[in-house]
Amino acid sequence: MILQNRIKELVSILNDHGYRYHVLSQPAISDAEYDSLYRELEALEASNPEFILPDSPSKRVGGQILSEFQSIAHQVPMLSLDNAMNAEELTEFDSRVKRFLAKEDLPEAEVTYTVEYKFDGVACSLRYQDGILLSAATRGDGQVGEDITENIKTINSIPLRLRSGLLAKGTIDIRGEVLILKDDFLKFNQQRIAKEEAPFANPRNAASGSLRQLDSKITAERPLSFFAYGYGFVSDINLPEETNQVMSLIKDAGFSTSSFYYLASNLFELLEYYQQALAQRAQLPFDVDGIVVKVNSIPLQKILGFKQRSPRWAIAGKFPPVEAITKLLNIDIQVGRTGAITPVAILEPVTVGGVVVSRATLHNQDEIERKGLLIGDRVVVKRQGDVIPAVISFIAEARDGTQVKFIFPNNCPVCETELVRPEGDAVSRCPNNHCPAKTAERIRHFASKAAVDIDGLGERNVSFLLENGLIKNIADLYRIDFGRLAELPRYTEYSAQKLAQSLEDSKSITLDRFIYALGIRHVGVRTAKLIAATIYKIENFFSLTQEILFTIPEVGPEIARSILDFLNQPEEIALVHDLLELGFNVQEIKQIEIADNFFKDKTFVITGSFEKYSRDELKELIENSGGKVSSSISKKTDYLIAGEKAGSKLAKASELNVQILEEEALISLILNSYSDDKK
Repeated sequence: MILQNRIKELVSILNDHGYRYHVLSQPAISDAEYDSLYRELEALEASNPEFILPDSPSKRVGGQILSEFQSIAHQVPMLSLDNAMNAEELTEFDSRVKRFLAKEDLPEAEVTYTVEYKFDGVACSLRYQDGILLSAATRGDGQVGEDITENIKTINSIPLRLRSGLLAKGTIDIRGEVLILKDDFLKFNQQRIAKEEAPFANPRNAASGSLRQLDSKITAERPLSFFAYGYGFVSDINLPEETNQVMSLIKDAGFSTSSFYYLASNLFELLEYYQQALAQRAQLPFDVDGIVVKVNSIPLQKILGFKQRSPRWAIAGKFPPVEAITKLLNIDIQVGRTGAITPVAILEPVTVGGVVVSRATLHNQDEIERKGLLIGDRVVVKRQGDVIPAVISFIAEARDGTQVKFIFPNNCPVCETELVRPEGDAVSRCPNNHCPAKTAERIRHFASKAAVDIDGLGERNVSFLLENGLIKNIADLYRIDFGRLAELPRYTEYSAQKLAQSLEDSKSITLDRFIYALGIRHVGVRTAKLIAATIYKIENFFSLTQEILFTIPEVGPEIARSILDFLNQPEEIALVHDLLELGFNVQEIKQIEIADNFFKDKTFVITGSFEKYSRDELKELIENSGGKVSSSISKKTDYLIAGEKAGSKLAKASELNVQILEEEALISLILNSYSDDKK
């Protein structure tokens, strides 16, 4: 009992000093004193493993190496934010919020906003149960992330046990950003260079790569920090009804939060804080790319709700992109998977917003001519949205007569086929379907995570397989001679077998991802989902017509033309059949058919909060069933779907004799209106 109590005491002391050092930056003991206490704890735990506590600082040291990351579904999605690129767009956001609330019969609602830094790091969600860190996940696609619990435990600024407070009981997901401070990044890269290891390009990439290490001991060596910015799923905790109060609780629980955090009581103050944060940007110890603005009232957040991919009650106020001046050394030509010819600026390396930039997009031939760029020019480079580098203009005063005009090629730089540029198209293209560059890019697209997701088949490995004659096209991936592959440099018997397994796993795929993987021009992830939802199974893909395509939301003449061009090419149809014969299991989408017209031409209004579905989900269910959803009650309203705290709309519906349904009644109607007969 004495040993167990001493272990508890040491864990409490060490965690408190860790919090003072890593979060408050106010160390209360020397490193030597901390190390002495830590060694005592290690010795006691080694001889008494049954007494090891889940929040022991020894748990931060990496354990077993993982073979792969497991998935964690977010019970509350981690949605992205819409962007406001300047003060005018922030003003429009404020207007949208107030217009929406006015439609909800809240024209005089007092709207205040929290304003904080938008960290340029990696978003994560940490689940705490009764104050103990239970699991951690990356944002992923917003619905499902990767389980990075062991890696997160190595970050000293993340509490393994929450400090006393309201959040120490029940379950809560703390949302925040993992990043590397600027000084830490500089020192870390210097250490890598000293070890003859390649330095990281920027802090964000370094943080992202560190979190995706299967060996958490490697993550533990990286100087990662964590800043909390909010919460997701909550159970058995009665949180305050204002965001700033919740953030105070999160800070008290032991987390670092934004040092720039204000409550704007009106639009004028909001814009003032935006300008203040922008002015402080260069002096910050970490990278930020803007501010995050949230409606402070949580009840108002619930009323405002969500759009398809983002909340209505929050926005990212982005900073103007960082710019730098450098020399345009040359212009290279790249060939994309659809044959698009893209000029790329080769630049004298320059640091732009903390990132070394040596290449930048020039988009197309017209863009070069419009900007009047010459090889040898001094040019202005910016990171668009603080991410993608682009050449903006040249410095006329720096021209000395040595600059030369770039001659755009008439032939593909890879296969020498004459380029084509249809009238009205901004891009020249290589029409040769067997162009090696197009083939390589198309295979990379096919293997990408959003497509069939072939683990271990990145850009270099695709090039290696092509150069060594193991593949000539997409289908050849599934005919690779792995015995021969294992004999070649770059691969071992183990890595060859691993690739073989990844290829086999990739054969089981949803219909929308299979369509996206085919690389049809203009068909992105969302369009592929819409097509799949219309055709339900791969057999129907081959019989798509213009008439059918025009019934699909967001598919216009250009997209329809691209799909029909694909379907009219015997080689492409042969590829799809080839993949199916090679064992692809393209999963059908269950088709449901409206059995009667109950919902047809009926108008619904949704108000209040619901137990099983969000408002947006109920809206989607109604519209998919043939009904219409309005935001306001009128005599033309057929049904009001009322949840908790329905408010004035419920009273108005009663006054107008509008029929009122609860959530369960609506779902029952929807289920009764559908038949599973048609597949």
